Amino acid sequence: MRNTVVLVLGLGLLPGPAAAEPGPTPKGPVSHPFLCADYGQSKVFLVSAAGKITWQYAAPQCQDAWRLAGGNVLLSHLRGVVEVTPEGKVAWEYRGGPNVEIHTCQPLPGGLVLVAECGTCRVLEIDRQGKIVRQFPFQTTTQNVHAQIRHCRKTPAGTYLVAFTGEGIVREFDGRGKIVRTIPTPGCPYLALRLPNGNTLIACGDLHKLIEVDRHDKVVWQLDENDVPGNPLRFVAGVERLPNGNTVVSNWGGHGHVGQQPQVFEVTPEKKLVWQVFDNRQFRLITTVHLLDVPGDPAKGEILR
Repeated sequence: MRNTVVLVLGLGLLPGPAAAEPGPTPKGPVSHPFLCADYGQSKVFLVSAAGKITWQYAAPQCQDAWRLAGGNVLLSHLRGVVEVTPEGKVAWEYRGGPNVEIHTCQPLPGGLVLVAECGTCRVLEIDRQGKIVRQFPFQTTTQNVHAQIRHCRKTPAGTYLVAFTGEGIVREFDGRGKIVRTIPTPGCPYLALRLPNGNTLIACGDLHKLIEVDRHDKVVWQLDENDVPGNPLRFVAGVERLPNGNTVVSNWGGHGHVGQQPQVFEVTPEKKLVWQVFDNRQFRLITTVHLLDVPGDPAKGEILR
């Protein structure tokens, strides 16, 4: 860990519009400005409410990104985590060791950053001086480093929800790394979020499903592959539950569905479409979206991403 102004190898600020494959005319309307990680282009974008890219940064195989209160962007880039300024300078950086993959990060109160590593199989909280202030190991039966875990999120209660993609399970750990809950999950879970009502929202990856379970692991709401006309679920990646109860879905089109369906959409609890992003000219495979006009600071738990 170090503070540096030297750009990480393979990362950089890119001016102008994104270079993407020709595709369908964008369908909309887009209703919110948002930040997104485009895994297919290895870039992070800021996008206006009109659907236009206003900022971008190159980040190899980025799957997680956040805009911080001061305007900087925190993102994972497979080999580490970096915070960059709007001008593209590196304000803070963490690099994983050999044979490590990093698919997730989360800003925490007090300037800490949550990082979870595949390969070394550990969860870390790191301060801005590079000190690891908390860490614990986790075990997995998945030998393939790339398939071990995806996103990790710290809950307001101080526990950690980790999506074990290769095992098809979500585990919740306490602050000492003890498993306090195991949630059997269909498919290959990508992300689990603890909602304000105590339920857990889980993106089920390549099963083409999104589920919400209660404290007893009972499914109380779900979104299946063909529930929203014109928006078939593919690999369900990043999701976001809004204060009004709606859900924003990052509909990753990999594994054979590139360019075939909207990359992002918002749906009501009744599964009615609110808005969508279907734009293969600017975007390719979006894994994570955070709306920028929703009140609250996610790092403080005011909105759980």
